[in-house]
Amino acid sequence: MGKGGMSHGNVGEGKDGEEENMAAWLLGVNNLKIQPFKLPPLGPHDARIRMKAVGICGSDVHYLKEMKLADFVVTEPMVIGHECAGIIEEVGTEVKHLVPGDRVAVEPGISCWRCDLCKDGRYNLCPEMKFFATPPVHGSLANQIVHPADLCFKLPDNVSLEEGAMCEPLSVGVHACRRANVGPETNVLVMGAGPIGLVTMLAARAFGSPRIVIVDVDDHRLSVAKELGADETVKVSTSINSLLAGIVQILPEIGDLVPENACVAFNFGGKMNDVALSCNILTNLEQDVAAEIERIKGAMGAVVDISFDCAGFSKTMSTALGATSSGGKVCLVGMGHTEMTLPLAPAAVREVDVVGIFRYKNTWPLCLEFLRSGKIDVKPLITHRFGFSQTEVEDAFETSARGGTAIKVMFNL
Repeated sequence: MGKGGMSHGNVGEGKDGEEENMAAWLLGVNNLKIQPFKLPPLGPHDARIRMKAVGICGSDVHYLKEMKLADFVVTEPMVIGHECAGIIEEVGTEVKHLVPGDRVAVEPGISCWRCDLCKDGRYNLCPEMKFFATPPVHGSLANQIVHPADLCFKLPDNVSLEEGAMCEPLSVGVHACRRANVGPETNVLVMGAGPIGLVTMLAARAFGSPRIVIVDVDDHRLSVAKELGADETVKVSTSINSLLAGIVQILPEIGDLVPENACVAFNFGGKMNDVALSCNILTNLEQDVAAEIERIKGAMGAVVDISFDCAGFSKTMSTALGATSSGGKVCLVGMGHTEMTLPLAPAAVREVDVVGIFRYKNTWPLCLEFLRSGKIDVKPLITHRFGFSQTEVEDAFETSARGGTAIKVMFNL
């Protein structure tokens, strides 16, 4: 966790016969184990929180399966989890706004507050950020954690602990809507109906968007999006994305051997047979993307002012750029591809702005107000619940990784 901590041996009792603090440790690929976790000392501005609700994020699953995510690599055992809420057990001597017994949602990132970005209010971009379950920082899937009290937000009486934990993914959608300036006069397109796409859709509605269309490859997720308030849904193909992923993968390997604007022939096993011109590939891709753009525009029935790409693939970004109206905006939220080949020039001459987001900043108060007022209901997103035993932790992560009908998998501790 942000304040540190360490494993200290096998399960047992702590000093004075007290039950030891237990946490879910990531020890290796597909290897999670509940074992003791020693808390750091409580500082004057800290709070000790008993965790009650912890959600599983896609990044947690990625670390479990790959032991890395982008540039972050797990090189030593790490406590997993960062979507969390709990009950205050103890506060430091300088903490005045919280008392033991308060129910709180926890913002998981600790910035330095000294760098220029922090001073400018963009603390989410702090290069010294210590973020739950981002190596080497420990996370929050534990009985108790210690965390700065100013990152603990008291829950309204009508907001549950599970909803409090959902403030973390919801914050991504809220931050995206702020970055894109969503309002009552902006029609919104959302690419991807996974958990982040769905909370972005909910946030866009809460910000006043009058019409929202959401796009995905999965019928079940589209049906959930419709139930949650999407005006229209559009199902698209997965094949183009696979082809584009292959092209992006092999282009760096062949470099200057491929003439400008040429296509590349490759097999579906990911290995090149040879370098050849095959204009049919990209021509077909362009035609399919163009057809899907027309379907999206038809579903919107009006101009697309703002598009959110919550998948982050070459195809989804290309579709978003093409579907967004001249003078509109595309916000990249998802992180599917780290490198993309995109039709930027056609978008640029139409003055389609492209912005990105990274996590969030100053979102918890607004998220809690949306939940308190009923403008946003995140409860239907929680599809599976598990306790905090070794078997249940393993089953919960497998459920989340499998997908299917699972949207948000939640631990109740």
